[in-house]
Amino acid sequence: QVQLVESGGGLVQPGGPLRLSCAASGSIFSIYAMGWYRQAPGQQRELVASITNGGATNYADSVKGRFTISRDSAKNTMYLQMNSLKPEDTAVYYCRGWLSSVQYWGQGTQVTVSP
Repeated sequence: QVQLVESGGGLVQPGGPLRLSCAASGSIFSIYAMGWYRQAPGQQRELVASITNGGATNYADSVKGRFTISRDSAKNTMYLQMNSLKPEDTAVYYCRGWLSSVQYWGQGTQVTVSP
């Protein structure tokens, strides 16, 4: 059974940092592309950042220069370092792993940016 488990969410003040982690079961991590998505109340889920198994990255325009996605194959873990957080970054953040038509999602972690 493949599992993706997010952690690291919480309440942070505007301008502050937060790091999210996504721990994956070992069999998929080395070959799957991985990504972070977020969904704010009343909004559609959107891609925040993605990283291929070769390390190529892609970011939504709204987070470029502030967020950094990375993966540690030795730990089967993906990270999202979020800096200069804004209230509009408030959402539930999900990790996703995919290969062709196969995909897995984590359960999500809440990030709230508020004074």
